[in-house]
Amino acid sequence: ARSHPDAVPEKTEFFSFDLEDEVSIERALSGIAAQGPVHLVIIATGVLHDAEIQPEKTWRAVSADGMSHAYAINTIGPSLIAKHALSLLPRDQRALFAALSARVGSIEDNRLGGWHSYPASKAALNMMMRCFAIELSRRAPQAVCACLHPGTVDSDLSKPFQSGVRTLFTPDHAAEALLKTLDGLQPGDSGGLFAYDGARIPF
Repeated sequence: ARSHPDAVPEKTEFFSFDLEDEVSIERALSGIAAQGPVHLVIIATGVLHDAEIQPEKTWRAVSADGMSHAYAINTIGPSLIAKHALSLLPRDQRALFAALSARVGSIEDNRLGGWHSYPASKAALNMMMRCFAIELSRRAPQAVCACLHPGTVDSDLSKPFQSGVRTLFTPDHAAEALLKTLDGLQPGDSGGLFAYDGARIPF
């Protein structure tokens, strides 16, 4: 959560990869695997808008290119990380695997509509993590695989849409809240979507 150089532990090692390139993802995770068992993985990627896409205000704005880009970053990339990372979790110890999702990815909770590709891609991510959690439970029964909703965080993703937000979290606060929520999850919670305050969000 902290970008200041002094906040980075001395022994931190960085592994770069391209989220849209599975070979680079596999290479990075192979390097991580060489360091020993992996007990915590958090995928903190996502796109709502960038130079290529903007959130659609109407179905008339939906495009194949926009949807493909949203799914590539919000669904496919995290799923490929899971593909190569889940097998690195220990079979007989507690381990945590999480991906940042969003409340708007809940089909049941959707009352406002709009932003079609973003919530659809997050809903797809929720389903992928649910599927992975079921498979993971057979291999590593003490592990947890879950989706996390960080709330609205003061970031480039939310910046154009912050005017009507009641509660805006700093990145540090959001990270601490999510780690606390993740730490409190048990194997029976695996496959769920949880908010920053620990509350379960329906799919």
